[in-house]
Amino acid sequence: MDKADIFIIGAGVVGLAIARELAMRFPDRDIFLVEQHRRFGQEVSSRNSEVIHAGIYYPTGSLKARLCLEGNRLLYEYCRRYGVRHLSLGKVIVASDGKEIPLLEKVYRQGLENGVELVWLEKREVCRLEPQIHGEAGVLSPHTGIVDTHHLMQCLYRQAVERGVMAVFACPVMAIDQEAGGYRIKAGGEEIK
Repeated sequence: MDKADIFIIGAGVVGLAIARELAMRFPDRDIFLVEQHRRFGQEVSSRNSEVIHAGIYYPTGSLKARLCLEGNRLLYEYCRRYGVRHLSLGKVIVASDGKEIPLLEKVYRQGLENGVELVWLEKREVCRLEPQIHGEAGVLSPHTGIVDTHHLMQCLYRQAVERGVMAVFACPVMAIDQEAGGYRIKAGGEEIK
């Protein structure tokens, strides 16, 4: 491994998704994906809540709010298309007493301003939806869900490798130096340009 057109460091869910996407967009490029661990997804990607967020809480107009909303749609689409295990369960945010209703209203408005589909629930609707919850009001986020992140990473990895990505494991990156026309990367005892 001494020359690469594209060099991706880290084989978590983000690195795998980037590798897959770049391999689809640039099929004639030499793409390397290096990971310091012996397999993909050994850090944050395998230690999270696996929630598919709807984008309720982020500041309106922020990049994070826009990307969360778009990412929600794209992730569900990807999971359906490739059979990745997931559930669109929805989420209920509850005001447990009357004092919390103004805060719940603020969350509701924030989500609507972000373009998130939300449903305001009165007390009886909360009880009907979730009989074990005793709340004064609630907000239903129907597009919040969960995804099996390991299954997602397996699918992304397989698709990246099938499209020609060279994945190298147990290969920590030790140095990156910029030079004319690119970079020299020291990883796993090798130098890559």
